[in-house]
Amino acid sequence: MTRHLLEIDDLSASELAEVLAGARAPLGRPLEGSGVALIMQLPSARTRNSTELAVVDLGGHPITLSGAEVGIDSRETAEDLARTLAQYHRVLCARVTDHRTIERMRDAIDAACLEVPVVNLLSPQGHPVQAIADLLTLEDEAGTALAGRRVAWVGDANNVARSFALAAVAVGMDVSVATPAGHGFSPHDVARIEAYAASTGSGGRLESAVTPREAVAGSMAVCTDVWVSMGQEAEREARLRAFDGFQVDEALLAAAGDGAVLLHCLPAHRGEEVSHGALEGPQSRVWTQVAHRRTAMRGLLGWLVAVGR
Repeated sequence: MTRHLLEIDDLSASELAEVLAGARAPLGRPLEGSGVALIMQLPSARTRNSTELAVVDLGGHPITLSGAEVGIDSRETAEDLARTLAQYHRVLCARVTDHRTIERMRDAIDAACLEVPVVNLLSPQGHPVQAIADLLTLEDEAGTALAGRRVAWVGDANNVARSFALAAVAVGMDVSVATPAGHGFSPHDVARIEAYAASTGSGGRLESAVTPREAVAGSMAVCTDVWVSMGQEAEREARLRAFDGFQVDEALLAAAGDGAVLLHCLPAHRGEEVSHGALEGPQSRVWTQVAHRRTAMRGLLGWLVAVGR
């Protein structure tokens, strides 16, 4: 069966460990002579650059297609596009405005019995490759033994937070989340994260905190993301009011304890979800995260190609 990655819990705990290990190991050129399609319905800086270069690292040839070029469900259906690109490419990657789009692409590939993995480069439901990069960044800090460590998420429990929480509990970490009322994980998200943690047997837990200071206490990392994402511009003023008091600044990092680091997937809105001082300070690891987007993609693509043989 063709393996895909639409969300972190498409991987078992052991498979996630293999991806992480592969990201750090020489993988040769498993994509030699192969194309990898990058379908970008949304603007991209880190995602496009890291994925294209990871494909080149593995010997492949990346081709990036904008949303206007492919016209999903206007020019042709997501299913027809997936089956067309699968005739040319070894892997299909997509950054989409609707998570159902990438699910339909995956389902079309499977129905046609095509051995072409589909990878979620970002959707409203998740950002799994970012989560892999985050784990690699945390391993740089604590070694590969992340089990039993604590991390905090402060701010919006969005798609990035969802993937991060899944990845963290899979490796045995406890994730403490502090969000304003109405901006936390849905009951479905909580159930999914807890079920994945249980299935891995890792001992990782999802915890809800009342305040940011409560969430960060004893955490090795404090993680956040923008409060106003693409497509939420009309809600900007209301969201800024709702998130007042949830900024990650130098004082909050100090409350986390000695050695705590800051993670942010970028782009950042300095002065909103994160202070300039925190982002540029000695505890910031955001540029390591950026570098590991390429590392993570290399490990994931290498793993997908290997298991598909």
